[in-house]
Amino acid sequence: MSTALTLKNWTLHHDERNIAHLIINCPDRSMNALSGEVMDELATAIDYLDSHRPAGLIIRSGKSNGFIAGADVNEFSRFENDLQAGKTLIERGWHLFNRIEQLPFPTLALIHGTCLGGGLELALACRYRVLIDSPKPSLGLPEVMLGIYPGWGGAKRLPALIGAQKALDMMLTGRTLDARRAKSFGLVDIVTAQRVALKTAQDYVLSGKPARKAKGIDKLLNTPPFKKIPAYFARKQVKQKDPMGHYPAPLAIIDIWEKHNGDGLADLSIVQRLLQSPTTRNLIRVFHLQDRLKSFTKRGDSKAIKHVHVIGAGVMGGGIATWCALQGLKVTVQDTDHARIAGALKNAASLFARKDRLSAQAARDNFIPDPQGQGIDDADIIIEAIFENLEAKQALYKTIEPRMKEGAILATNTSSLSLASLRTQLARPERFVGVHFFNPVAKMPLVEVITADGIAEEAINQACAFVGRINKLPLLVKDTPGFLVNAVLGPYMLEAMRCVDEGIAPEVIDTAMLRFGMPMGPIELADTVGLDIAMAAGKQLAEGSEPPRCLQQLVSQQKLGKKTGEGFYQWKNRKPSQFSDKDIPEHLEKRLITPFIEQAEKQLQKGIIEDADLVDAGIIFGTGFAPFRGGPLHYKNNA
Repeated sequence: MSTALTLKNWTLHHDERNIAHLIINCPDRSMNALSGEVMDELATAIDYLDSHRPAGLIIRSGKSNGFIAGADVNEFSRFENDLQAGKTLIERGWHLFNRIEQLPFPTLALIHGTCLGGGLELALACRYRVLIDSPKPSLGLPEVMLGIYPGWGGAKRLPALIGAQKALDMMLTGRTLDARRAKSFGLVDIVTAQRVALKTAQDYVLSGKPARKAKGIDKLLNTPPFKKIPAYFARKQVKQKDPMGHYPAPLAIIDIWEKHNGDGLADLSIVQRLLQSPTTRNLIRVFHLQDRLKSFTKRGDSKAIKHVHVIGAGVMGGGIATWCALQGLKVTVQDTDHARIAGALKNAASLFARKDRLSAQAARDNFIPDPQGQGIDDADIIIEAIFENLEAKQALYKTIEPRMKEGAILATNTSSLSLASLRTQLARPERFVGVHFFNPVAKMPLVEVITADGIAEEAINQACAFVGRINKLPLLVKDTPGFLVNAVLGPYMLEAMRCVDEGIAPEVIDTAMLRFGMPMGPIELADTVGLDIAMAAGKQLAEGSEPPRCLQQLVSQQKLGKKTGEGFYQWKNRKPSQFSDKDIPEHLEKRLITPFIEQAEKQLQKGIIEDADLVDAGIIFGTGFAPFRGGPLHYKNNA
């Protein structure tokens, strides 16, 4: 092999078959990203290749963790005040990827791991795509989650490749595909094993096969006037999900595809609206907040955690165990009630079944029923998730602690009890931390890592690393009633219930907050959490005030919400997050959001969270607080 060109972020060499290998490996990043510098170097490489004409070109990554994560989001921050910079960035990628598509020799993207945004747009500009069958491939165009659109050709090429309906769904939701779905959608030509990936790519790029394109009805729906059909249904779906129009990017994506064949530069007014939108600014802010939470995962060694032992197979314990098994960890699940373990296993099976065959089987193998608790002796982290009773938890810890191996962490998933109280009987309280998950575990990205004086920093760091290992976001919170998320939600739900006491219908209250942008109204949230739990949390957080009458009445009748089939709502046939047509009282939205924001400010003032940005991050990822508003404290300061 001969080296033809060496740049800072790319290496170009040719093999014995005169196939050029263009390898991206950004030295200053853990994951490859298409920054301005990287794109300029890519243009230089394409210039060289265009004049030297290899037999074929394979573009691949030199990093083990993935292909390309996308564009450099930091560069987007300039858009609000410098529209020309945004236009220039879009033009650069659009024209460069068009050049790659038109190269006079075959091109192939050899993909593994993460391939998102601009990374997938680069792969789409190639004639072929070969995907290495690694544990966690992730292919998608998630630009909508930043309030923008796939501007480097993805909005044109993805529909032409896999059909408008599938492509619009991917672009409008930001949903990613694993290997099985990427192949079935036609996004990649072939999925291959790592050991033969390079040989497969070399053979395929010289195969002379025609480039894959959508066929039949999928092809027809990409052409005028038939484009109107998928565009109509896509707009209808967007308006159902976002009836208030809080998020402009989805409708812009549909317009750009339908009217301009994916070329946003053909109508700069659309691009300008997106780049100047406060929604885009706030979604980019949320992206950076997420990155900050991810940074906490690097404090410990995630590879040191291989075995998790979960005690309590109820809704939370079963959910935690299921998620850990799905992430590739060995999980032993203990409970005194064998039926609860069986129920957790049944629920796990339904989640595992959504994955490809090999991933599902691996997860099933990882989930090990352990009613006698034999896994305690070997576990790296033991998570207690039994009912909220101080004495019961302390009694359990007395039996666990003597059996724990050196260096293991004991963690509690308590949502309301103080770590300081729970650890009083422990011989090694410095190894005891809180890891507070949220329900449903599979959907909620945040985990509060609860700290207190006397806990070893190494234990806290390992807890953060564990959270990162299972692809969740850790938030460090000091030990205090309700921690952050529940402390904020408590007053919010209680105020909503006091509105019910005053005669305002639950569906009217929920609609007010759905219109505000919350994913779920406060009354529906209380029903989902469980009214008995809401009552217990309310007593702790209400500072001595009487619980709402409606709550007391329903709890006394054992109407506890979703889990009993009835609470504020009848749940048998009810769809979640329904809008009501009834009139909404003036200022109801403000009345409900005020205690939410005030409690967030109180928690910050207590010093339980490092700063206001982390308060916003925790509440967005722990409650689903309207992301387009940038977090409750940010919203108050910019309202």
